[in-house]
Amino acid sequence: QVQLVESGGGLVQAGGSLRLSCAASRSIIFNVMHWYRQPPGNERELVTTITAGGLTNYADSVKGRFTISRENAKNTVYLQMNSLKPEDTAVYSCNAGYSSIRAGTWWGQGTQVTVSS
Repeated sequence: QVQLVESGGGLVQAGGSLRLSCAASRSIIFNVMHWYRQPPGNERELVTTITAGGLTNYADSVKGRFTISRENAKNTVYLQMNSLKPEDTAVYSCNAGYSSIRAGTWWGQGTQVTVSS
């Protein structure tokens, strides 16, 4: 069992940056961590993944703009989002599991990111 709490969302103008954090209630050193997002009126989609060993993968729509990282000593995963676009507007949620190809069991409550044009 692990509780995940996201923070760092907000309103930003197009071209701006935000850094999201996902703080876990216990060590996540062995977990695969994902960031998902759900745009308004759309289904949830995978944004990026980081494995326990630090390998990363990104959706084509965010490659070159977003960076996922993990700080195991702080039980925290980050999502640095640069060059934000209005289409990045969504609720961003952190997810923890043990697979790099499917969502894990544990979800955070989500944080809203709104990008204005």
